[in-house]
Amino acid sequence: MIAEKMKPYLENNSAIRAMFEEGRRMAALYGADKVYDFSLGNPNVPAPDGIKKAIEQILEEEDPVFVHGYMSNAGFPQVRAAIAENLNRRYGTHFTENNLIMTVGAGSGLNVCLKTLLDPGDEVIVFAPYFLEYGSYIRNYDGVLVQVEPDTQTFQLNLDDFAARLSERTKAVIINNPHNPTGVVYSEETIRALAELLKQRQRQYGHAIYLLSDEPYRELAFDGAKVPFVTHYYDNTMVVYSYSKSLSLPGERIGYVIIPDEVEDSENTITAATIANRISGCVNAPSLMQLAVAKCVDAEVDLGYYDRNRKALYEGLTALGFTCVKPEGAFYLWLKSPAEDEKAFVEAAKKYHILMVPGSSFAGPGYVRLAYCVSYETIQNALPEFAKLAKEYF
Repeated sequence: MIAEKMKPYLENNSAIRAMFEEGRRMAALYGADKVYDFSLGNPNVPAPDGIKKAIEQILEEEDPVFVHGYMSNAGFPQVRAAIAENLNRRYGTHFTENNLIMTVGAGSGLNVCLKTLLDPGDEVIVFAPYFLEYGSYIRNYDGVLVQVEPDTQTFQLNLDDFAARLSERTKAVIINNPHNPTGVVYSEETIRALAELLKQRQRQYGHAIYLLSDEPYRELAFDGAKVPFVTHYYDNTMVVYSYSKSLSLPGERIGYVIIPDEVEDSENTITAATIANRISGCVNAPSLMQLAVAKCVDAEVDLGYYDRNRKALYEGLTALGFTCVKPEGAFYLWLKSPAEDEKAFVEAAKKYHILMVPGSSFAGPGYVRLAYCVSYETIQNALPEFAKLAKEYF
């Protein structure tokens, strides 16, 4: 018999993945070109050519024992140094390889941070809507999720509600910028205000509150939007990053955690996080992919591809009468459901072979998420079907 702790997961299996599987089923029935699947944030943009060249070069020129062997649980020192130097150049930071731990993507990175920080009963604050796996990660270490209600006018951080939910039991806060699922970029003003509030409460409670900044979409920002680098504003910050989106490598599961020297008791925290990386079962991040991304630290995502999709989908849907949050970053569109029950709206869309994810899957009922990291043709072909759907509501 399975563990009691796992039974709720069976009941609440990921709606995102379920919709993805539904898309595969429908594609087999109707043809892939007649199914408009906006469910999964799986980039349609190929990885940069440099990734393939880097992998080929590594396999041809390096000793296979080195390429495929174990290394420090934190990752190859030269890889961490290359990433640190790149960040320092771009953001004016002063990291060394000792501040970075290579992880199996951002999900693993968040688990490393939470395992390092949480004792049973410690509270972790998240801002709705949010990537629902945060709750699973927190419960992995017997932490308690505390949810902040959204500001549905701007979808910036609701700092008034946040202030009310901070307590002496608060150990960590998770933010995601640019944001999944809304596509919002938290402004410098928002981040400064968040940091000041956290500093005040640290002094009041007499212990550290850690800010975990989940940033897999950092490079995806549009219309001149700037993504603040959070370590400049708050000392007890840990940054989690993944190359899944920026280099179109979601299945390769490669990312990192940054723990700056300014973090309280940073030396022990970095050591504990490195141990957490090992004892989580990952041992270390994939060796080949570590070496490959180190050669591609200056590679850039094709922002124009996503920007064209963003504009086409946002302008097309708003012209049909739908209300959407205009995305500034990531590759998601947050659409207000014209039906009170957004799950019913999602079901109605299936009649036109349109697949979306209900907002309740992100603790954001009343909305749906569309991932526009699809082909441009998918968006163009989907808009006439959206027009048919719109006629049911407007």
